[in-house]
Amino acid sequence: MADHKDTDGFKVQTAKHPNINAVPMRPHNDQSRDRTSKRLSTESNGTSDGGVGSSTPVEITALEEAFRRFAIHGDTRATGKDLHGKNWSKLCKDCGVIDGKNITLTDVDIVFSKVKKKSCRTITYDEFKAALGELARKKYKDKSGEEAEAEVFKLIEGKGPIIAGVTRAVASPTVSRLTDPTKFTGSHKERFDNSGRGKGKAGRVDIVDTSGYVSGYKHKGSYEKKVTHPPK
Repeated sequence: MADHKDTDGFKVQTAKHPNINAVPMRPHNDQSRDRTSKRLSTESNGTSDGGVGSSTPVEITALEEAFRRFAIHGDTRATGKDLHGKNWSKLCKDCGVIDGKNITLTDVDIVFSKVKKKSCRTITYDEFKAALGELARKKYKDKSGEEAEAEVFKLIEGKGPIIAGVTRAVASPTVSRLTDPTKFTGSHKERFDNSGRGKGKAGRVDIVDTSGYVSGYKHKGSYEKKVTHPPK
């Protein structure tokens, strides 16, 4: 019985003297907000979770903005951080880097393969600038390296992919016949006049004629004209 009393006393003392060093649990919502804030801050600064970045957002240049626009063109899963070969060629074509003389499509493909990593099928923004530098020296042979790069950058800065126009529908004899009101028959014919213009409600509903003429009479109003202007 003594042992039992001692045990009860120990329980009471434990309840009365909690650990003052214990850290209170934080609500789950607060923890989620902290993780989200940390992730957004990391992405805006361009660093990983373990890296140290600037607290101020990095300003995107006009050249990088064009790079991102072409990087996500035609690919809903693209992040804009890398550019694949197809859109690289389109960028060079749409922005006028390819001129058919100093720079051809073959030159663009060769430079792309040269700057990208062997295990990758895309190029990063830094590799993109290196590729432009290669093409700039070939396109502007009479300029220095920096001047040539500046000229190529101007061709691309702020630009975006050129979207092709809507393809025109090819005229079909069958479609033309089905949409020609002069070839309609039956009740459909009554909905259009001789010029093919729709009659509106008059072509769909039987409207009572109160003019006194017989339905279907073709010379309505001719009598008044003869009386007013008799033939000479």
